[in-house]
Amino acid sequence: MIQIYTGDGKGKTTAAAGLALRAVGAGKKVAFFQFMKGRESGEVAMLSRLGVVVDREWDGAFVVGEPTEDQRRMVQLQYHRVIKAVGGLYDLVVLDEIIVALGFGLLRKEQVLRLFEIGRCELVLTGRGATKELIDRADLVTEMKKIKHYFDKGVAAREGIEF
Repeated sequence: MIQIYTGDGKGKTTAAAGLALRAVGAGKKVAFFQFMKGRESGEVAMLSRLGVVVDREWDGAFVVGEPTEDQRRMVQLQYHRVIKAVGGLYDLVVLDEIIVALGFGLLRKEQVLRLFEIGRCELVLTGRGATKELIDRADLVTEMKKIKHYFDKGVAAREGIEF
């Protein structure tokens, strides 16, 4: 099955991490790919401790305007590792923020759709801005909707809560 967690609300990565935790608890092999994220987080640290393969390839910088050539290269290198992972090496593969990478043009729509075709695992995509085409192709789509968020009052991301 293909699952998507999207929307402008908090909790997309956390929901995917929770599913990964459930899968590991059931004895499944899990890979957790993070696109465009360089900051360490408590959830990723814990998943690593539990045997989840965590793969990150990012310089830690925010994309402002157009992505750099180095950022494009990093995402493409990671994408090629994803191709191998979804081919049956794992029972569950999480592609955290891949939808954002697609939105920035770091991946082409055809590349993401190819993963749907070759995938031999449960596939989870996260990120704001899922397109209608992705939503139509997925088996499960959850939209996280922001009603209110303390970031709007200037509260910075907090360790153990947002990362």
